[in-house]
Amino acid sequence: MADSSSESKMVTAKAVFSAAASVTASIMLARTLANDLLPHEFQEYFFSGVRNFFSQFSSQVTVVIEEFDGLVNNQIYEAAQVYLSTKISPSTRRLKVSKPEKENNFNVSMETNEEVIDVFNGVKVKWILASRRVESGYRADHGMNSSYNFEVRFFELSFHLKHQDMVINSYLPHIVEAAKSLRQEKKTLKLFTPSFEHMYGNLSDAWTPVNLDHPATFETLAMELEIKKTILEDLERFVKRRDYYRRVGKAWKRGYLLYGPPGTGKSSLVAAMANYLNFDIYDLELTELRCNSDLRRLLVATANRSILVVEDIDCTIEFHDRAAEARATNFPPGYAPEKQVTLSGLLNFIDGLWSSCGDERIIVFTTNHKEKLDAALLRPGRMDVHVHMSYCTPCGFKLLAANYLGVKEHILFGEIEDLVRTAEVTPAEVAEQLLKGRDQPDDAFRDMIEFLKSKKKENEELKAKKVQEELEEKKRKEEEKEKKRKEEEEMKGKDGKTDNDDKSKLN
Repeated sequence: MADSSSESKMVTAKAVFSAAASVTASIMLARTLANDLLPHEFQEYFFSGVRNFFSQFSSQVTVVIEEFDGLVNNQIYEAAQVYLSTKISPSTRRLKVSKPEKENNFNVSMETNEEVIDVFNGVKVKWILASRRVESGYRADHGMNSSYNFEVRFFELSFHLKHQDMVINSYLPHIVEAAKSLRQEKKTLKLFTPSFEHMYGNLSDAWTPVNLDHPATFETLAMELEIKKTILEDLERFVKRRDYYRRVGKAWKRGYLLYGPPGTGKSSLVAAMANYLNFDIYDLELTELRCNSDLRRLLVATANRSILVVEDIDCTIEFHDRAAEARATNFPPGYAPEKQVTLSGLLNFIDGLWSSCGDERIIVFTTNHKEKLDAALLRPGRMDVHVHMSYCTPCGFKLLAANYLGVKEHILFGEIEDLVRTAEVTPAEVAEQLLKGRDQPDDAFRDMIEFLKSKKKENEELKAKKVQEELEEKKRKEEEKEKKRKEEEEMKGKDGKTDNDDKSKLN
């Protein structure tokens, strides 16, 4: 009797499993036929109807994530697109692949009505990319009124009802953060320059991008190891301290001042920072701006995780001349003040209210003459890190020799290093000399010795000439001072004689 009952249960179980398998196979067949045979405009209605039918018998919850939130992009939809591109399984039948013209990577994404299964903290969820046609209204078309419609795309995220809080409060934030990291890894670095002809249109058109293919890295920079280590540690600390900056009430930004003679590698250091952090660069030319509002509009249009560079700031605009700002505010009645970018306008964006209009930004100023800059620009909180880009050092020379000639040690290095210490030669000059060096390292280093000796002699002659000019200028000023003193004494003598003549006439 027991055996008969067991056999009956087995038969029932087999029947249930057989029916389930049959239904599943039928659904898969119907789906395949729908994908292959139904026109696109009918597919969305078919799949939507099937999903709605089965949802009535399920404890599943479906969250709809549309592509747009009103007139703006939906951040969660965009994040899901990026995130799900890494979750596509080999069983997925239809994919979309694209590659923008100036990008390095292929973009792989789901096709409409495809589904992806994901597991988060042990919970299984299902994503489906769906779409629907929406009739938007009527338009005049060759003298006739005709309706037009467009496609609205959206994700359907399905999961068990009991996991709703976890999905909303943990899973979706996880997707946003994961997508941010994935975008950063895949993105092609850009160098942006102001697009002045489009600056007063959409903010997205205020800058023109080109690919940044600069090969500079911290490994190839001809700098002292301690300076490179300090900069790297500062950058690492900065990108990890978002919560810290918020807690202390500061905008998440960092200011760098790179100063030193031309050719010491300031631009290469900026490129190395961009390559290290994977940050885009915005190159701002201040002399082209007419007023503070232009400056503000350009700076607001810059993206997060970027480096804003203002090169040769001592030459672009005389920020140290505070009298110019006073003249702009105290203009005679009836005359329009001359528009200009002022020091206060720049400082307001660096650490004023406008500084909070963006996160994780680095601002870099470069100058050949630090002493010419206004002290207000240099204080901590504005320019936090001052980096002196000096003449080439022995350490820098050895690194350049390894990069350009593949030589790390040589019998002539000792003599070359002694000359480098006193020749006051820039890394750019040393690199150029190595670049045109002969094939044999021995010949190249002998040429380098001759170049350094010549450079040292040239610098000594320039210094001697400068000292002579300073002595002559000092002598000229002393002679002018003496001449002026004599003229004043003569005038006093004449005044005294005139007074005596006047007294004689009175008597």
